[in-house]
Amino acid sequence: MTTTQRDLDTRRLASGLLAVIGPLRRALRHEGRRGLPGDPLPASQAELLRLVRLQPGIGVREAAQQLGVAANTVSTLVNQLVAAGLLSRGRDPVDGRAARLELTADARRRVALWRDQREQALSAALHELGPGQREALERALPALHKILEVLERAT
Repeated sequence: MTTTQRDLDTRRLASGLLAVIGPLRRALRHEGRRGLPGDPLPASQAELLRLVRLQPGIGVREAAQQLGVAANTVSTLVNQLVAAGLLSRGRDPVDGRAARLELTADARRRVALWRDQREQALSAALHELGPGQREALERALPALHKILEVLERAT
């Protein structure tokens, strides 16, 4: 296989992945919100809550770096989520000017319900696949994790 053909194949694969990843995330996000109490959160707020769940005590600056947005954007999101009772902002013990972010009990319950509903929706869809398709997905997981690692390293 020539380099040009390999490049074309790679671009075709990238295009195919993009065609499914975004809609898959949106469909799961929609399913996860179904039946949640209150109004659904904007995606940016949900992403910040997800990050704080994975890294309790993260600072605003670190959150901004990991989300790929400006620190003032994260500060705005933090203010909104604090006002909604979903995020608490504590002081950094080393640098009293810096805030450390934690989920509130309400946020932990909401996130757990959201994750459960998304997991149930995805499980139901996976049950529709044949054994070969499920095995193909399982075999693809390490490669997908590697792609994520490469993309996260690039940001």
